[in-house]
Amino acid sequence: MSYKNITVAGSGVLGSQIAYQTAFKGFAVTVYDINDDALKIAQDRITKLKPLYQQDLGATQEHVDAAYERITFKSDLADAVANADLVIEAIPEVVQIKTDFYTTLGKVAPAKTIFATNSSTLLPSQFAEATGRPAKFLALHFANTIWKNNTAEIMKHPGTDAQVFEDVIEFSRAIGMVPLPLHKEQPGYILNSLLVPFLDAAEMLLMKEVSDHETIDKTWMIGTGAPLGPFAILDIVGINTAHNIVSAKAAATGDDNMKKLANLLKTEYIDKGKLGQATGEGFYKYPNPNFAKPDFLKR
Repeated sequence: MSYKNITVAGSGVLGSQIAYQTAFKGFAVTVYDINDDALKIAQDRITKLKPLYQQDLGATQEHVDAAYERITFKSDLADAVANADLVIEAIPEVVQIKTDFYTTLGKVAPAKTIFATNSSTLLPSQFAEATGRPAKFLALHFANTIWKNNTAEIMKHPGTDAQVFEDVIEFSRAIGMVPLPLHKEQPGYILNSLLVPFLDAAEMLLMKEVSDHETIDKTWMIGTGAPLGPFAILDIVGINTAHNIVSAKAAATGDDNMKKLANLLKTEYIDKGKLGQATGEGFYKYPNPNFAKPDFLKR
């Protein structure tokens, strides 16, 4: 594995974390997004990661500052990938958006460049042909709070070159992750194959008005000893992402409950700017959500 220059396409919550973690481990990183306004938000988002690395990892001020200095920000895709050894895509979980992106990326990226999708639920084979280089394409999926929940699920599709698969496993280890290879395609990989049905079940309980989100979270936390309930997790994941996943299921299956859930997430949360932890409010209000209060499980 000889990767040196990494481009992260998409500067949302997880894209920003991937970029900073990669830079923290010594790689030169370019963050690409569609316009300068998005990149300004990304710069602020990444800057806010510095104290978390100091708090959680014991990193020095010098170390976190040096990591940030290894990142550049660009809104021109061809410029952003001009020297890329690896492009990690972390754009919205919408099939057409990703297809259009890979069609363009395949035309402007150097022949050497490997492409990896961080898609949460979609399969690399869905986009392999659009890349123009299916042998150099696979999935590389991270969990939120990447510096602590340091999983890297590496999933190939039937046309992925074996050496590319091994190189991306090595790269994930080089940026401080625990590589988790998947040898067959699986929607949701390992983590989300377990997590998404759990979150869907919680959201359905809310949509059907069986109970409120705090009671559902409290039930799970008390009953299992888990540190977070499903709605606290959804706030971390981001309600936009949850809505995209639910909408895709509704379209694919025609399930009326999924359609109602998608509508609930849109009208009661997304349309009101309640996108989760990143915007200060989702199911909970931040920075002091009720689930984190000492008496939450006692009342």
